[in-house]
Amino acid sequence: MRRPRLHIERTGRGEYAMASKDYYRVLDVGREASLDDIKKSYRKLALQYHPDRNPGDHAAEAKFKEVTEAYEVLCDAERRRAYDQFGEAGLRGAGGFHQTDDLSDALASFMRDFGGLGGFEDLFGGGRRSRGGGGGEPGANMQIKLQLELGEIAVGTTKKLRVRRRIACQACSGSGSRVGSTPATCRQCGGRGQVQRVVQSFLGRMMTVTDCPACGGAGRITQDPCPDCRGEGTQDGDETVSVKVPPGVAAGNYIPMRGLGHAGRRGGPAGDLFVLIEETAHPIFQRLGDDIVTDVFVTAADAALGANLEVPTLDGKAKLKIPSGTQSHRILRLRGKGLGRLHGGGRGDALVRVVVHTPDDLSRRERELLEELRTLQTDKLPPPRKGNYGLEE
Repeated sequence: MRRPRLHIERTGRGEYAMASKDYYRVLDVGREASLDDIKKSYRKLALQYHPDRNPGDHAAEAKFKEVTEAYEVLCDAERRRAYDQFGEAGLRGAGGFHQTDDLSDALASFMRDFGGLGGFEDLFGGGRRSRGGGGGEPGANMQIKLQLELGEIAVGTTKKLRVRRRIACQACSGSGSRVGSTPATCRQCGGRGQVQRVVQSFLGRMMTVTDCPACGGAGRITQDPCPDCRGEGTQDGDETVSVKVPPGVAAGNYIPMRGLGHAGRRGGPAGDLFVLIEETAHPIFQRLGDDIVTDVFVTAADAALGANLEVPTLDGKAKLKIPSGTQSHRILRLRGKGLGRLHGGGRGDALVRVVVHTPDDLSRRERELLEELRTLQTDKLPPPRKGNYGLEE
């Protein structure tokens, strides 16, 4: 069975609609575009709408941010997979991407991959700095994988994870300096942690701001290092973190845990921890968006006469009525027995495919009865016809 097209979202009426933003259309590329194609198209559009080439043009600025937002999603394999599977909703639910509303963020993304310059955050003023003058060096982000069963995905869960990461040194409280000593202000940057420089690029002369090479962006120089951490301000440690997983997540979604990555050097802010979701294969259920599918075997008599059965669901057994005259491989639906929807709105359905079982170890009595039944039913078979190979409601 095929999953729904990954760029399609399901509506409350069971219909399918396109996501509100089509990042492929924004970048003017096809859905099968390679990473190189995406980069080429983005570079062309970003140069066309770059604020330096369109001073005071708010429409061009908005377009520049839009194409950058699309590029940030499609150039990242995990984000692209989440977007292809759930559209914008998958990105919001995973917490993996936010709309590019800040011009400095869009400019930083462009210059990171195409400008050949570092520290582009403050080019137009007011940009966010990656390292805060005098605040130490930020810690690195981390990623950890979390395997979930369908039963946990159906209703959501909370998991305790053991994480090994860099934590603040206990001896110096993360400062990197021996207790009682005071770090000196960096002479090269004056304690700001950053230095300015003018560079010549294809867009003209630009003022850029970069981390100070002398202090690494900390703004301070450690004169008497802490002996326990050797002036780093961090050490290896193990911690247990609690992760709340919402219902309806899917493989490739990830949950951001702000400030739970590696501790920053010399008192810098900690990075983030990203929990990447993986699905464990279920022995009897297959996922189909928010729905689950399973096969239930019945006898020819049950299919012909109808029957009331108990069938498995993620919540336990459920009653299912098999109508008389049910054909093999017909799909019956149990409403609300599927997976929770990522952004609320109830749960999907359990789809039960009825399969008529043909025994291959007949007793003598069974064979006699079937021979008699065959004689009675030979003239009742319908003529050949075009089959329906999709899912029936």
